[in-house]
Amino acid sequence: MQNNVVDREEWVRHRAELLMLEKAHTKERDRLSQLRRQLPWVKVDKNYSFELDEAEVSLVSLFGNNSQLIVYNLMFGEEWDRPCLGCTKWAEALNGTVSQYKNADATVLAISSASQSRVKMEQAKRGWTFPWVSAVNTDFSHDYYGSADKGTKTKSTGTEDVYFDRGENHGISVFYKNEAGEVFHTYSCYNRGVESMNGTMAYLDILPKGRTW
Repeated sequence: MQNNVVDREEWVRHRAELLMLEKAHTKERDRLSQLRRQLPWVKVDKNYSFELDEAEVSLVSLFGNNSQLIVYNLMFGEEWDRPCLGCTKWAEALNGTVSQYKNADATVLAISSASQSRVKMEQAKRGWTFPWVSAVNTDFSHDYYGSADKGTKTKSTGTEDVYFDRGENHGISVFYKNEAGEVFHTYSCYNRGVESMNGTMAYLDILPKGRTW
């Protein structure tokens, strides 16, 4: 693989043309981000109970001292030998970075359908230190399209179809907690919508060979 080889002057001309498109893309991305923040919210009235460090914890407690929560559904079923290969790439990108979100009043964690004992084994094996909870005994993953009944291949969120592998799907959901302790669902994305939240993807996109793992 090799593109055209030119002198520096011609390269600058082509780069300037591309830069104009990149700047337009950046402005459009800023506009979309603002529209996301303006979405209406849905109050979460259902009580969810998760497994974390051999204890049962509520959705509210997952926020910790922060008012915002980002949940990544890491595809890992109880009967799976290992987590989804693609999701492990996300986990590697997430590992060691979650402390950065505290300044933004946010908590970031992963949720899977596998039991906490299986989750802890994978964490130890892979050296992952980010918070990773189990939703094995709650409807949370089903309600937010991270899991489905066995045999389900696709399911509509109301806005798009999501696809399940052995009953699991990747996705990101965001929640807000007010001073009264009420929790609201503010945003979710699935399919290629999750790509922009993985910095590794952006680095791969600027390589000559693109997204090769």
